Amino acid sequence: MRQAIPVPAERCGTLSRMRVTPRRLALGMSLWAPNLFSGIRIRRFADDWTSATVELHVNLLTRNYVKTAFGGSMSAMTDPYFFMLVMHQLGRDYVVWDTRGEIEFVKPGRGVLTARFEVSREKAAELRERARGGAKVLEWFETEITDAHGDVVARVRREVYIREKRRVTEAAATA
Repeated sequence: MRQAIPVPAERCGTLSRMRVTPRRLALGMSLWAPNLFSGIRIRRFADDWTSATVELHVNLLTRNYVKTAFGGSMSAMTDPYFFMLVMHQLGRDYVVWDTRGEIEFVKPGRGVLTARFEVSREKAAELRERARGGAKVLEWFETEITDAHGDVVARVRREVYIREKRRVTEAAATA
């Protein structure tokens, strides 16, 4: 029978205590294998977590049969960013998930494609209020993917789920 090796208390949760900054997250997500090998680069997260800019570099590895941006890559480049912006603004007292996505392809994508995501402080405050007390909130966010000329290549909608976490004492009281 194997026994677990105890880990010193000072080493427990080292990664969880590491502060996630917008710059670290952008770099880490750009180097994350699914993004790295899909040509997806996170250019920046705003210091206040209200916006993010993501690029897709269309090349030999990221294009489709007709030599334009692969639709799956365009969808992937928009996948987690609205939920991440909401999550970082609301904090650890809220559960936030990306639940659904829709994409409308407008024209073929070539070169470098860009998507900008914005969740204002006012919108985050509204979501916090609506989710107060454990209410389930489903909110749609929209963005466009544009090419280097500023032409719209695709329109994207992402649905985000938000709920205030139940406190341990509240959960115990209802059990």
